[in-house]
Amino acid sequence: MADSDRFALTQPRWTHIALPTGDLAKAIAFYTELTPLVVVAQFEDDAGESAWLSNAQQTETPFVLVLVSFKETAGGQLGLLKPFAHIGIEMPSRSDVDSIADRAREMGVLHWEPQYVNEQVGYVCALRDPDGNTIEFSHGQRVYELVRKLWDSR
Repeated sequence: MADSDRFALTQPRWTHIALPTGDLAKAIAFYTELTPLVVVAQFEDDAGESAWLSNAQQTETPFVLVLVSFKETAGGQLGLLKPFAHIGIEMPSRSDVDSIADRAREMGVLHWEPQYVNEQVGYVCALRDPDGNTIEFSHGQRVYELVRKLWDSR
């Protein structure tokens, strides 16, 4: 079976979130250094430039963060996801959350100290990207577990 057949669209799907950024290079550096995301494509046109980031090798259910820097707003801090609105990233262990918090603290971008919230939320911390957006890192947050259990039981 060809890959195009394997990934043929048969129903609507969740694909990306797009965020404006005042400095695309700084935003790319933040996300590629502090999250599991890698740049999968970059584009430029008369209006500005953009980058698509996703988890490396994620082919079954890719999700893309689109960062867009428009020429007319370049240089500004354009964060939309604050103070609580956020992008969530699940980490394999609590120590991974602590490690990212340590790195973020050193860089001056830690927004929430690591903490256990409850059984649903798990152990979390949050960072601020160069535009002020909140990026949450969690362990034991049962988002995937709940969704998989729901669909696997049908």
